[in-house]
Amino acid sequence: MIQPLNKFLYLLLAIVCLSAVGQQVKAQESMVPDISYLFLEKLIATAKENYPIIRQNKIKEEIAELQVKHQQLDWLTPFNVSYVSQPNNTVNFIDPSYFSGYQFGINVNIGGILQKPNNVKTTKKNLEFSKQLTAQFDNNLEMEVKKRYFTYIQMLNNVKLYTKSLQDAQGLLNDMRIKYERGEVTFQNYSEGLISFSTISQSKIEAEAGLLIAKASIEELTVTKLEDIK
Repeated sequence: MIQPLNKFLYLLLAIVCLSAVGQQVKAQESMVPDISYLFLEKLIATAKENYPIIRQNKIKEEIAELQVKHQQLDWLTPFNVSYVSQPNNTVNFIDPSYFSGYQFGINVNIGGILQKPNNVKTTKKNLEFSKQLTAQFDNNLEMEVKKRYFTYIQMLNNVKLYTKSLQDAQGLLNDMRIKYERGEVTFQNYSEGLISFSTISQSKIEAEAGLLIAKASIEELTVTKLEDIK
């Protein structure tokens, strides 16, 4: 009498269970050997060089530095030098003057002089704020690159896991097909084996999609394809 389930179907169903509880399987597998901290540092460096907001922050910092230099050097603005030319052989009946030749004058804006130290201090504070903003975003970007890279490695291991499971399931399914053709298993058993194989195949496809999404998320920060980062 043909048994409802044979040992091959039990093994195939066991593979399906492993696919359904992927978190438990991942706990048994180690992804640490696949992590390259050297490559991770290259990803971080590339992101800090190319990510638009980082570049914008650096431009703001450069502008703040220029403003500090401008305020430090621009001490002559409160002073205004003027002169009047009055030729010796000219008589001005409308605005008569008792002096002739060239007359020089210096106007001093006392308010401008008093405000100058405060202006210098303000530009220095703006520069300090810009540097702190850049440093904070650098740290946040570095952390985000690490998170996305580790997720990428996790997805890579998922693909490896489901690829191996699919290969094992393919072998078991082939054995079941031969036994079905020999009449050693029922059509229902063979049909269940096909469904189980299809489930693992779908899980592998989903894992591959997760890997591509994780890769794209890193490239969003590096603005460079991972293949081009050496």
